[in-house]
Amino acid sequence: MKTLLRLTALMALPLIALTACGSGDEPATAAGACPNGKVRFGVEPYEDPAKLKPAYQVLAKALEEKLDCPVELQVVEDYSAEVLAMRNGQLEIAQFGPLGYVFASTKAGAEPLVSFADGTGALTTYTGGIWVPNDSPIKSLADLKGKSLALGSPGSTSGDALPRYALAKEGIAESDVKINYAGGHPEALLALTNGKVDAAQINSQQQATATAAGHFDASKFRQIWKSDPIPNDPITIASNLDPAFKKKVADALLGLDPADVAQVGAFLDVDPPGPLKAVTKETYQPLFDLAEQLGLTEKDV
Repeated sequence: MKTLLRLTALMALPLIALTACGSGDEPATAAGACPNGKVRFGVEPYEDPAKLKPAYQVLAKALEEKLDCPVELQVVEDYSAEVLAMRNGQLEIAQFGPLGYVFASTKAGAEPLVSFADGTGALTTYTGGIWVPNDSPIKSLADLKGKSLALGSPGSTSGDALPRYALAKEGIAESDVKINYAGGHPEALLALTNGKVDAAQINSQQQATATAAGHFDASKFRQIWKSDPIPNDPITIASNLDPAFKKKVADALLGLDPADVAQVGAFLDVDPPGPLKAVTKETYQPLFDLAEQLGLTEKDV
């Protein structure tokens, strides 16, 4: 009997050792170490991906040096794909639009870390807008009844939710307006400038980018509606990651030089750019309120 007990105890020793040191399949990692040896960084396609990628590669490369591990940039297919990717553990960090963050927070556990500040250190904002040609008879939202309106993409803050909310507040049923989803902010602007629609959503960021590129001349158009200021996009991190690693990423982002984010900032109408600045869920509370008022769910993203 004593021999059997000794054999049982000896057989248990390797299991105890493996438990203490971590199994061969799941090696123990140091606190703050990069999960899976890399960081996957998702970005929503709020602009032509061919233009976004070079700008975000600069930011990703600087972040990679701060973290001392590879940063893999992914410009996702659409807003919903980004939320799904983080929920499925395919993204460690991601930049969401303000409304996209609302659903990423509730459905994917996204935690906001930083957003974009100007040269004075103040957090930046942008505005949504609806524009018409100068010679259009449309003078107000009420005049949109029976007219065509180009919106960006479903789930966009300024390119979908806020214009629809503005119509609802004016008592205009969506069925009274010919709403066309153009496929993105640049496409909505082009639909207007090419005369394909009577009106279009153009936010202040897209206006600045298109104007600089020579694709939009504001003197030929009129803005008939403008939203309240919207806090700029947050860069978020998955909540289920190691707390030490989350702090490491936050510190790295906050430590980036303004030059590292300048190209991205140009798309977000941040000029001149400052260092990234810490944000919290409370920063985006107006967007949570908007989603509730509109009865939006993740299916609307």
